[in-house]
Amino acid sequence: MNNLTYQIRQLCEQKHAVIMAHYYTLPEIQEVADFIGDSLALAQKAKTIEADIIVLCGVHFMGETAKIICPDKKVLVPDLNAGCSLADSCEAKALSQLKAQHPNALVISYINTTAAVKALTDIVVTSSNAEKIVKQIPTEQEIIFGPDRNLGAYINKVTGRKMILWEGCCQVHNSIQPEQIEELKQQYPHAIVLAHPECNGTVLEKADVIGSTAALLNFAKSHDYEQYIVVTESGIMHELQKHCPDKQFIPVGAICKDMQLSTLDKLYNCLLTEQPEIQVDAEIAAKARQSIDKMLSMS
Repeated sequence: MNNLTYQIRQLCEQKHAVIMAHYYTLPEIQEVADFIGDSLALAQKAKTIEADIIVLCGVHFMGETAKIICPDKKVLVPDLNAGCSLADSCEAKALSQLKAQHPNALVISYINTTAAVKALTDIVVTSSNAEKIVKQIPTEQEIIFGPDRNLGAYINKVTGRKMILWEGCCQVHNSIQPEQIEELKQQYPHAIVLAHPECNGTVLEKADVIGSTAALLNFAKSHDYEQYIVVTESGIMHELQKHCPDKQFIPVGAICKDMQLSTLDKLYNCLLTEQPEIQVDAEIAAKARQSIDKMLSMS
């Protein structure tokens, strides 16, 4: 443990603070965190965690989600500039207009959204539980699904639904091209291709396994294949290699710069000053909480 890591852990103990980090953050952030996981696991953990302060290392909407779930706790993020192209692709005003065009539709929103969008949502989902939740909705019920058109298209395909899809995407996952997978498969013909459903359909057609970061990690841990091509943000490589040191993981090279904004220096200063702090309007938070609670009850 280096000196800065030690100081961070000391501050956590002094302030009764807990560090939560997404799988896509830097390896050193994952190592210092009390809990790491995908968006579903972070939301589930936030609901039950005992702490005065939660430091969310990831991107802005994750801090908002933690604050919505834990309004009585102080929620900090190391860098407020850590945004999300997917969340940015859907504004609350535009979603309201789409809802007005489909007044009988149920709104299902990916967790990668702002608090204001979650407040307009009936059920929040993650890549871990979207298929499971959509399958629980009566087939005759019209659904607006946003903002990720790639995840929505994948869920339509595996469930046979015809949900109305918002035209948003994660720029990092959407930039991955099928040719990249083909080139890696030529180099590693026996490798299993693990892909995240935020990738576009032409990429997912090349995959052997499609799932959330947690699902991909669990697959690698529970199977005996020796090589894996990893088609998602490269931060997951740390956990994959940590849990499966005898296996080879080949990244496609997708990097989210926003996830990398959480550094040890910023984390230390964040704990020391208890800033930046996430605030969510109480009325918006109350409405958003309903859609998150609905997700948790259906997961």
